[in-house]
Amino acid sequence: MNFLKSQSLSLLSNSTKQDDILIKKLLLTHDPDGRWLDSETMLHAVGNIMFHASTTQGVPSLHFTSISKDDICEIELLGCDEPVGCVIRKISCMIMSKCSVEGDINSKTIALFDLLGNYRWDAKVVLVIAAFAAKYGEFWGLMQLYQCNALAVSVTRLKQLPMDLSSLKPRFKALSLLIKTMMEVAKCIIKFESLPLLYTEQDSDILHVTKFHIYIAVYWITRSIFTCFSQFTEFTTKRHEQVYSDSSILAAWELSSLAYRLSNINNILKGQADLCHQEIVRNLHNRLLSLTDNVQTDNQEFLTLLFPMKDYLPLKDCSTQENIGVSELKNKIVLLLISKPEQLTLEESLLLVQQTSDHPLNDELKDSYKIIWVPLPSSDGWIEAEETSFNILSEFLPWYAIRKPRLLSSAAVKYIKEELNYKEEPQMLVLDSNGRVINSNAIDMIKIWGPRAYPFSASKEAELWEDENLTMKLLIDDINLLLAYWVEEGKNLCIYGSDNLGWIRQFNGKIEELKRQGLQLEAIYVGTNQFSGHVKEIMKTLGNEYSPSNSLLFTKAQFFWLRLESMRRSRMRLGKTSSDQVLAELSALLDIKERNEGWVMIGRGNSSDSIRLQGRQIMECLDQYAEWGDNVEPLGLVGAIKNFLQPPIVEGPCSHSYLVPSSQAQIDGTVLCGVCKRPMKKYVVYE
Repeated sequence: MNFLKSQSLSLLSNSTKQDDILIKKLLLTHDPDGRWLDSETMLHAVGNIMFHASTTQGVPSLHFTSISKDDICEIELLGCDEPVGCVIRKISCMIMSKCSVEGDINSKTIALFDLLGNYRWDAKVVLVIAAFAAKYGEFWGLMQLYQCNALAVSVTRLKQLPMDLSSLKPRFKALSLLIKTMMEVAKCIIKFESLPLLYTEQDSDILHVTKFHIYIAVYWITRSIFTCFSQFTEFTTKRHEQVYSDSSILAAWELSSLAYRLSNINNILKGQADLCHQEIVRNLHNRLLSLTDNVQTDNQEFLTLLFPMKDYLPLKDCSTQENIGVSELKNKIVLLLISKPEQLTLEESLLLVQQTSDHPLNDELKDSYKIIWVPLPSSDGWIEAEETSFNILSEFLPWYAIRKPRLLSSAAVKYIKEELNYKEEPQMLVLDSNGRVINSNAIDMIKIWGPRAYPFSASKEAELWEDENLTMKLLIDDINLLLAYWVEEGKNLCIYGSDNLGWIRQFNGKIEELKRQGLQLEAIYVGTNQFSGHVKEIMKTLGNEYSPSNSLLFTKAQFFWLRLESMRRSRMRLGKTSSDQVLAELSALLDIKERNEGWVMIGRGNSSDSIRLQGRQIMECLDQYAEWGDNVEPLGLVGAIKNFLQPPIVEGPCSHSYLVPSSQAQIDGTVLCGVCKRPMKKYVVYE
């Protein structure tokens, strides 16, 4: 027997027969029916009340943490027909009625457990604390307004509340200490109840001892709430001289002794809850590892292990805010978008939305796969900024998300970081319908191809690149509907970038002049890969001075550069080196430094024949259009420019031949000679 187990057994053996009888009575009242209360948010709301009340009392050493979300308006209570406010009022009325009559406090406490029988242990605790918090906050609200509000004065006098509270400070100080201790114990109970206890041994001594202390803690918090209520009942049921008498000192002593008892319970409970947590993390991690090695019939067991929250609906549909379970994902390909809450920029999020939910092809595939956003905090705990980022984005994204990401088990987080190789950069892990990982990161292929990358496996990514070259269709087809139309029509397109408005105007002026001379070319400004306000102003200016099609919207231009980055990462992930032509061109575009003079890339539709020009070479080439313009028809625009910039290196016919197999003989356009760079004549050869 190890030390931790023997320590747990020692704690259990020290329990008294009276405690055993008490627990049996509590368990007789405990009959949970599946109701689920968002206990943590409820406790946050109670904490706000206690913070403001303690500030009113002027007891800074016993203040409570104020939660910035003062606008908590909906605390979820699932599986119950009554709103949570109605439940709290019922509890408050019952406690008040019991406090107003003589009787044994133990019997009164057990009677309240009958009312709370259908709730889990964490819900019982926060509901009774919330009932008192409402009373407590109401009292201090009146006291705060008493000095300056006639209505508060009238209500205070009608209720015959004490006016002078200075002599009651010891009582209120003891009450504040008790409330603070109760809330600390409640946090520990909530932490334990949120653990996926299914993944620990049910006959575990550690679990048995922890549950024992949970029951004791819930009882003593509930009993303490009766004592707290009775303190305020005295204000209206006793004469003022009795309130200010020596009984006030006795009341302070009673409250302090309860705080001391709960503090001892809390110390034990923290250690036990940590032991349970460690055991569950270990078991869950081992189960996840075992699933990796075995073929599953579906993805349900893996997803249930990955999201083993006590809440039976761990996910939400962000578009409808509907709570859902992992059963909705059965027989579907699942993409886990893993990131820090604030890591997904607006532009990156919009691009992912455009390439999935808003993509025309998505209508055919939307029931075949689902995306789940799994936000992970930067550290062990969630901070306010991360909570805010998650709440904002989860309202906007059209996918699924973890409903309460702070409740994600540390075993799942550990597995994601260690086994799924999460490196604190946005990652999109792909699970097939059997829960098997088929791609460790599909985020780039989705940015590039959208639903065309279905089923988003690593092999599909390699397959897509086999048939892909650096074409205008690849670069801009998915960015804008007009551009997609131009690509489909096979128009000559020119994308260009610079942060020099003077050069841009000069370039556009020259293009307009050549178009009047018959040049068929559409030029589109894509800015630079530095998303600055200056580039945004340039785009606005171009929209005013030229045709709107001359420049992308700022967001669409950002999409262009984000997709280029994804293309480069994707090629590198496939093992391509700098000798790879596509990777080299992508890197050249992304690493362009001389932006003052600009750059251009010219191509057509799905043709891999394209050319990139930079700096002074651009205007020099356009200024000499008269020398190469006649070659556009036979050679194509790109061929004509290449032939001009790289003239034939031999005089006269070079006699070089190029044999095209009969299966490929039906080719359109003109083939340039690889030696002299001139168009080749076509002959038919019979063998």
